[in-house]
Amino acid sequence: MKCTTCFHQCEIPEGGRGFCRARICENGKIRPDNYGCLTSLTLDPIEKKPLYDFHSGSLILSAGSYGCNLRCPFCQNYEISQENLHGRSLYVSPEQLVEEAKKYVPAGNIGIAFTYNEPMIGWEYMRDTAKLAKENDLQVVVVTNGTASQEALEEILPYVDAFNIDLKGFTDPVYQSYAGSLEQVKAFIERAAKDAHVEITSLIVPGKNDSLDQMDQQAKWLASVDPDIPLHITRYFPRWKETEDPTDIEQMKQLQKVAENHLHRVYLGNV
Repeated sequence: MKCTTCFHQCEIPEGGRGFCRARICENGKIRPDNYGCLTSLTLDPIEKKPLYDFHSGSLILSAGSYGCNLRCPFCQNYEISQENLHGRSLYVSPEQLVEEAKKYVPAGNIGIAFTYNEPMIGWEYMRDTAKLAKENDLQVVVVTNGTASQEALEEILPYVDAFNIDLKGFTDPVYQSYAGSLEQVKAFIERAAKDAHVEITSLIVPGKNDSLDQMDQQAKWLASVDPDIPLHITRYFPRWKETEDPTDIEQMKQLQKVAENHLHRVYLGNV
């Protein structure tokens, strides 16, 4: 059977598992093996997503599962994103997660964020939970690499208030090195921005996506979608398989100036 959740279009045999390690073929159907399987559940500041222009100063209950359809060597959450943790996770139903979120509303929680691993590979759980969340007046946030099909996006879009979408570079070679697709991410951003609040994060990795020309092209394209889209230019630190030195802060400031030629809101992160 073919999985259509992302551009990989994995042909998964009966009992097999896709590239993301979370979608399987069972009884002739593709389904998310990580449905409701949480590895992380934390009450975070909304700015940590990062979302700076969406209910700033609030908290949001942040839920993560396991698996990812990219292979970024600097992944900060590789322990959950690059593993099959089905037997080492806690099952939390959509109803249970919504009730948990409601408990923290008096403490400043505004809703639920799907984050930490790549949530779009388990879009069915997001859809079911987000629909219940909206029925209970909770905000829904998705932190994603954006490498998902338009069909999967349309399933969740009616119930999502805000996205933070990773734009890991603006060339095909950058995305190919991460087993990704720039064109699919661009299409995801364009569609999401029509119906939800969208902010973009670009982790600047030396030698990968730190050129001023690449940032100029990226910011110009984002401005063509909406010049008010916030862009977070974020500092990289060595992690997992990536040993390159941390991003030079002065270079980040130069990238910020370039992006500000096209975008109204450009932030530096991890500095």
